[in-house]
Amino acid sequence: MTARPHSRRAVLALAGAAALALTGCGVDDADTAVVLRIPPGDRKPAPAVTGDLLAGGGYDLAALRGKVVVLNFWASWCAPCRREAPDLEQVYQATKASGVEFVGVNHRDDRDKAKAFESAKTSYPSIYDPAGRLALRFTEIPPAGTPSTLIIDRQGRVAAAIRKATSVAELTPIVQEIAAEQAS
Repeated sequence: MTARPHSRRAVLALAGAAALALTGCGVDDADTAVVLRIPPGDRKPAPAVTGDLLAGGGYDLAALRGKVVVLNFWASWCAPCRREAPDLEQVYQATKASGVEFVGVNHRDDRDKAKAFESAKTSYPSIYDPAGRLALRFTEIPPAGTPSTLIIDRQGRVAAAIRKATSVAELTPIVQEIAAEQAS
């Protein structure tokens, strides 16, 4: 038995709406902002984060154990991503000497547009994840749309999540606090 065209279109429309809700460009309205800080005793390990970098080469989060890692999920078509990029770069420059690494996760994007964005806006690398699979690996504390930022502590655990566009004023104290924690 084959599905009626009417039913197939309805299913495709629902699937498209769900995909947009999961991967669409997030709002940066303060009323919808969600910032989560997880106490050290409640943190769960980050999943494997590996992939090809936009500029070439590979990336493996596990190789950065002992460092704080800021993962920013972005896309070149996302207006809040474009607005937050200079702030992310500023926090990266201000904190990298204290053992903090930044990596972008570009998803649902055209590779050439993503490379142009990255080379103009950031000096840290970005993983190219066109299917958006890396975000789906974060089941305990998932990113919620684009942009989203996750901060991984020195033990490889998710320590904080910012589920909206962020700023220097918001991100700096979170990153500094996590960077100041003693490795255990």
